[in-house]
Amino acid sequence: MVDGKKNLSLPHPPSAINHLPSTICHPPSSIRYHLVGIAGVGMSALAQALLNAGQAVTGSDRFLDQGRENLAVLETLRRAGAKLFPQDGSGLDAQTTAVVVSTAIEPDNPDLAAAKKFGVPVRHRAELLAELVAGQQLIAIAGTAGKTTTTALVGHLLAELGTDPSVVNGGVVLGWQKPDALGSARKGRSACWVLETDESDRSLLRFTPDWAIITNISKDHFELDEVVGLFRQFAAQVKTGIVCGPGVAGLLRGHTAAALHQPSAINHYPVPLPGRHNAENALLAATLCEQLGHAPEKIRAALATFQGVQRRLEKVGARDGVTIFDDYAHNPAKIAAACAAVQPERGRLLAVWRPHGFGPLKLMLNELTEALAGVLRPRDGVWLLPVFYAGGTTSSALNSEALVAALTARGVAARLAPDYATLEARLRAEVRPGDVVLVMGARDPDLPLCARRLARG
Repeated sequence: MVDGKKNLSLPHPPSAINHLPSTICHPPSSIRYHLVGIAGVGMSALAQALLNAGQAVTGSDRFLDQGRENLAVLETLRRAGAKLFPQDGSGLDAQTTAVVVSTAIEPDNPDLAAAKKFGVPVRHRAELLAELVAGQQLIAIAGTAGKTTTTALVGHLLAELGTDPSVVNGGVVLGWQKPDALGSARKGRSACWVLETDESDRSLLRFTPDWAIITNISKDHFELDEVVGLFRQFAAQVKTGIVCGPGVAGLLRGHTAAALHQPSAINHYPVPLPGRHNAENALLAATLCEQLGHAPEKIRAALATFQGVQRRLEKVGARDGVTIFDDYAHNPAKIAAACAAVQPERGRLLAVWRPHGFGPLKLMLNELTEALAGVLRPRDGVWLLPVFYAGGTTSSALNSEALVAALTARGVAARLAPDYATLEARLRAEVRPGDVVLVMGARDPDLPLCARRLARG
């Protein structure tokens, strides 16, 4: 007991693998998972978690097919013990235990054809992750924005407070990276697990957590009514309690047996990160730790040591009076929050965004226009890159030009850059002391590289 409340800290078992369900707990030599699209943020974190559990992992990725073997995520996974292959079916055989996919993998992927040929079962990433955490004390972080940072905050706080959790996250926690560890998965020695769960493919419904945080509920991958229904269904699966972000409790009341908890004043727990949204994320994480029995003064001390998350308002450098940030923002709420967090008082914000798919751009065009037009001031501007295309059959009829036209009609200084070389040349010519450059977008590994090139000048 801590401060009169139940804590998740348990006696430390000899190894995290002792907690794995029997289907995953065979000797490493008898089980091998092949992860398709292993460089993705969710799949790479699962790969790290499986490697942490002593399992054999192979993987393929389109970036390997493109000759991009030196991507940092791929190099780290190799050092961690994963064997990597082109996405041509050569990475699996009849001895492969299962082929693991995300919703992003197309049905005609060569690895799926090879799985069918060899009779290897195909399993969704979340299904395997749910099996990995079965029987553990699970804290699930959900919401349409802020869940990666909140997951990192909960994992960091519980680690600093002595719970020693295992964590699987959709982003790299700064300070957790090693040459052979991505930093998006932490190996703990208690029965406590902290997971980021995903609503975009409804896979959060595979989990029945003891505790959950729902950061917010807004239109993103689905229309709002559908999103609300999805989170209500998830909330009904939570066993003990849910810490609710702004507006969430009102949408969940009557739809769950779990207790609903709302945080106190937003400035109760200072966090060393910019932006009101990060203050809200920290407050949610701290409130959860309070509910688990940890003392507020110890939570504050642990928060002070949090370094942040890679690509979540990550300051990548400053040069000649210009500051450059990199962020994963890819929906209207996240884009608006990121822009508001780093807008300079006197200088200009020069935002860069790359849509991460034709489907999401079409679904959210109006909301994206409203978000950017609402947050950017007359002196600010935004550069749009072409839609990131990683393959598939989605119609490309609506593209970045449509968003540029919609923003221009609203009086926003919006411009299209056809490629990175053009973008970087024009930004270098345009920026002046006091400006802030904010690079935003998901999926494309060249976005953070662009931000770092700009920081180098």
